[in-house]
Amino acid sequence: MGIAEDKKTIKEIAENIKKAREVKGWTQEELAKKAGVDGNSLAKIERGESRPKGLTLVKIIKALGVKSSDILPV
Repeated sequence: MGIAEDKKTIKEIAENIKKAREVKGWTQEELAKKAGVDGNSLAKIERGESRPKGLTLVKIIKALGVKSSDILPV
């Protein structure tokens, strides 16, 4: 995967997390608390400025109560 593809994938994950959070009606702060992750880190992930580490991504997906396929691009 090239750099452009990496950035596209990170942006897709960011958008999917944000959409899922908004469907729940949660703020970033609420999701961060439920997922047990730092609020600033979550904000950077949602903006596509930071690539979420595996465990962080799992925590976010579990807190949102969605399937990984809802967040990860296919």
